[in-house]
Amino acid sequence: MHDDPALLAGFDKSEDACVYKITEDLAIAQTVDFFPPIVDDPYTFGAIAACNSLSDIYAMGGVPKTCLNIMGVPEEMDKFHVREILRGGYDKVFEAGAVIAGGHTIIDPEPKYGLCVTGFVNPETFFKNNGAKPGDVLILTKPIGIGLLTTAAKADMVSDEGLALAIKCMTELNKNARDVLVKYKVHACTDVTGFGFMGHLYEMISGSGVAAEIYSNGIDIIPESLDLASMGMIPAGAYRNRSYCEFAVDAGNVSVSVQDVMYDPQTSGGLLAAVAAEDADACLEELTGKVISAQRVGKVIKYEGGKSIFLL
Repeated sequence: MHDDPALLAGFDKSEDACVYKITEDLAIAQTVDFFPPIVDDPYTFGAIAACNSLSDIYAMGGVPKTCLNIMGVPEEMDKFHVREILRGGYDKVFEAGAVIAGGHTIIDPEPKYGLCVTGFVNPETFFKNNGAKPGDVLILTKPIGIGLLTTAAKADMVSDEGLALAIKCMTELNKNARDVLVKYKVHACTDVTGFGFMGHLYEMISGSGVAAEIYSNGIDIIPESLDLASMGMIPAGAYRNRSYCEFAVDAGNVSVSVQDVMYDPQTSGGLLAAVAAEDADACLEELTGKVISAQRVGKVIKYEGGKSIFLL
């Protein structure tokens, strides 16, 4: 495989974005993501998809700068809905302080939308997802359970309040979380998206060669999502996530329903960061009020072989 020493982060380490060094104090971070609608309103769909794409840059500790639209449009889709999707994405990119510089659209039987995003990071201090150290405190910045709520919404089995909360979570940029975290000693960071809390946690600790204790009572689980999990309204992605990393998990006495929410795939979820113990309290205090939910969800411990995630 061709090797370029300027490529500081790539697909081999399950990073959220690639990082390419330009100068001694500047690197670019790049990512791409798109998906079909998960809500009915086209503007909201565009905003969610944009937030989800921008999140990968924030997970690297970066600042998004330029974006390219990626869109699939059914031939019968009216122009108003196309414009509304693009407007939702534009507004979130503007909020992030970035610009949409172009894009590409194809005819597709199912509508799809997302962004290719380029941002700036410091090549020496950008966040990786594989540097967690024993003693680090695990901090999460959004509640989990979004996938359960959006799945239930397709069957009209979620409350208006529950769906509104899910949309609020999915349309909040991770900008505020990133802006706080860069002030502290963060050894590893990722955003919690399609692999769910457990899948992204597993990638972080396995890449770091460590283990983790998770405080199941410390995780902000959206109450309605737990009710839905108890009813068996589980997204297919949650089963895939469980199959992916369950072998590494000691679930202890944690209920199956709580576990199901931990495996639930998220869209535009929060940042999960391994923060040095001496910085954790101050970091959590500063995050409180600036993100939807600042949580101390666990700690990193030494890996002793066998299971690597312990639910308490």
